[in-house]
Amino acid sequence: MQELDIKYIKKLEEIANDIQESEELQQYLDEEEEEYYTQLKEQFEPRIAALYDEVAEKDPLQVISMETVLLEPEFEGMYLPKILGYSVLRGEVDKQYKYTRPQDHFKAVLLAICHSSNFDILRKRIGQSIQMGFAMSSDIWVTNLINSIDNKRVRYFLQSQKLDRYRTPEERKAGYERYQRQFVNDHFHTAEFPETLSDLKVLYSPLKSFIIHRVRRHSDNTNIIPELRALVANKEFKGNREHMEIMVLFAAYFDLDDKARKELAKHFNDVRTTMPEFIDQYLEYMLLLHNRTDIDLDPRADQRLSAVIDKSIEDDLKYYYELMDIVHSKGYMNEEAQDAIKTFYVRYEGLSTINECVRQTIYNYFARLIDNLEVEDYADYFEISKLFPVYMSIFANQHFNQQLKELSLRYVKKLLKRYTDKRGKDYQDIKKFVSTAFQDFGFLKEKEIIEMFKTRRKRKKTAS
Repeated sequence: MQELDIKYIKKLEEIANDIQESEELQQYLDEEEEEYYTQLKEQFEPRIAALYDEVAEKDPLQVISMETVLLEPEFEGMYLPKILGYSVLRGEVDKQYKYTRPQDHFKAVLLAICHSSNFDILRKRIGQSIQMGFAMSSDIWVTNLINSIDNKRVRYFLQSQKLDRYRTPEERKAGYERYQRQFVNDHFHTAEFPETLSDLKVLYSPLKSFIIHRVRRHSDNTNIIPELRALVANKEFKGNREHMEIMVLFAAYFDLDDKARKELAKHFNDVRTTMPEFIDQYLEYMLLLHNRTDIDLDPRADQRLSAVIDKSIEDDLKYYYELMDIVHSKGYMNEEAQDAIKTFYVRYEGLSTINECVRQTIYNYFARLIDNLEVEDYADYFEISKLFPVYMSIFANQHFNQQLKELSLRYVKKLLKRYTDKRGKDYQDIKKFVSTAFQDFGFLKEKEIIEMFKTRRKRKKTAS
């Protein structure tokens, strides 16, 4: 974590001063009516939110420092319900949907709300956050937190937020996923960078999630590149899988200047030649990235990785990235690229990880194109699908064939939802293509195709 920059501190001080001098606050203090607090919130929370978004985008490692400043009484509890929710979601949860470590920041934010003079108003906006935070914390931790509160009324309120419904992992999972959806568009992610090997083991998972989140959002990562360079260069970390995976994310998804890229290549190839089973672990991780839905190992990412691979080292990575360079430069529709894939593919066992990476690279080309096709462009799908038999023959892999089938059915269902006139040209073209091609590809049997296009008769209403 980083200390909050002085420019942000000055802006926060200005907001706090404006809150304290505002007429809305004076009216609220005089009348003690909630409507005046609502007016205060409507005036100042947008300013806090705008500054928060700026910090989260440009200086994400300073987010916790900013939230800590907002706990001060001068802000009158503004934005604290949001921050409480963020603190709940930042905690790493295990398979039982319990926090892997005590959430001290969640505790700090909750205690600030509990000790706020505006607690009675704030409590109306924090119930679900407390319920989820308590559900995923240990009973002892929750009990100690509640017992630290002197005010009996506040203590009773907190006790009422411990719900029996969240006693099972299944209910905690369902509750967590429901709760998470409320914040899906919020930008609050941050991370702590490890300094020791024990830190790396503990902080790796949330750090990886933080990096992937920023890659997915196409965020400004200028501020975290120095931290990632230091992590990659740390000699103590080298040879550990966690270090390797973060190094891969850094290499694949960050645009670096020449100096940073050369430095990264040096460390990458050093680990590549000294870490036992590096290539196996590397390819396993490539496959995981290919199969993730929240991040895309696209051609640009492959090209960045290829740029740090020392091609003078004779190993499987050299050959793999030489192939990827051909595929991404010439295109997967190119015959020369197809021949190169065929030559490469037969050198390894069909179910080997390296061959699976090749298959997923090609499948993702098809998926990016077809999943983004408009229904009006179905003729393009007909053309693209002519390549299916080429790659189905090269790979001779049932899982790959099944993926193409599911991809195709997904698109055809979109078409049939749009083109419902069974006598129309569009519908007839689609039916004619599917009836022939899907049988040739082995996607569907004749009976299944007939069922797909069968007219559903509406039941006649029986006379009463």
